[in-house]
Amino acid sequence: MPREAICTAPFELEWRDYADARLSTGQVRVRAEFAAAKHGTELALYSGAVTERGRWDATLGIFDHHEPEKVFPLGIGNMFVGRVSEVGPGVERLKVGDRVAGSGSFKPTHTLPESECWSMPEGMPWQSAVCLDPAGFALGALRDSGLRLGDSVAIFGLGAIALLAVQMARLAGASTIVAVDPLATRRELARELGASHVLNPREEDVGLRLKHLCAGRGPDIAIEYSGSPQALQAALRGVAFGGTVVCGAFPAPYAAGLDFGAEAHMNVPNLIFSRANSEPLRDHPRWSNRRVLQTCFEQLADGRLTGQGIVSEPVPFDSTLEAFAAAVKEPGKLIKLGVRF
Repeated sequence: MPREAICTAPFELEWRDYADARLSTGQVRVRAEFAAAKHGTELALYSGAVTERGRWDATLGIFDHHEPEKVFPLGIGNMFVGRVSEVGPGVERLKVGDRVAGSGSFKPTHTLPESECWSMPEGMPWQSAVCLDPAGFALGALRDSGLRLGDSVAIFGLGAIALLAVQMARLAGASTIVAVDPLATRRELARELGASHVLNPREEDVGLRLKHLCAGRGPDIAIEYSGSPQALQAALRGVAFGGTVVCGAFPAPYAAGLDFGAEAHMNVPNLIFSRANSEPLRDHPRWSNRRVLQTCFEQLADGRLTGQGIVSEPVPFDSTLEAFAAAVKEPGKLIKLGVRF
């Protein structure tokens, strides 16, 4: 019987046996070859930070602090690449042997609707395919920012989403792209992917440096994906007068320390929160999350965007639990955990 990787409580991981369900109309079965984790959200769930806010009430759009969120048991893992091994009745587009990508946890087989499979062209790297989810959030943040040809942009917290945002800003015609992260390996990768400057927040006044690097004005746009209050403060401090700061991270509650009475008050920036799958999007009805993902997949498939370098050298499936736990303890070792089956 196959098994899947499960988080049963904060910081508790285990294997759980499962059985493949019979295929329903329009469903396919996919045998996984590779998969990847979603570090920001999954690590927040794994650590229990999300449950502290209470249950999310989608109708009211508010967290109910009086009722705990029930998230466990939770399958870990975010996206997979594999081959169709079986097709159900009514399947028209896919056939056995087709290589596809899809959303799902770390397990060797997946049963899902044909409509939720992304057909991969020959030669598309699996690392790019499993970066579809972070790419969607990156594109949502850039669209929410209003980035236009010639704008300068600073991007904080160089995880998978931010590194894809660096690539997208380059494709969109940003004049200056400043990437900010304390980890040298991430800064070097950001430079390879299109950043014109990289900054280490542990060694310099990022807000002040942004002013000097962006013509004395500061960047037109700052996109914050680290979840660090210090990074958000640096973005507010460095962004140009009337510029835009996009908060895209999913952080735990901030402690005291943010200063909204300093540069944030004097330079009147726009503060925008971005989440690509909180629909309707700002550009509704023309844009939906599906259109965002379709746009990203096309660019990942033809090589304009890449996940290579972002996803780690894959570990064997049997080592998933240990590798995931190690990624939590030492987040600087890799950007996005890869797994092979």
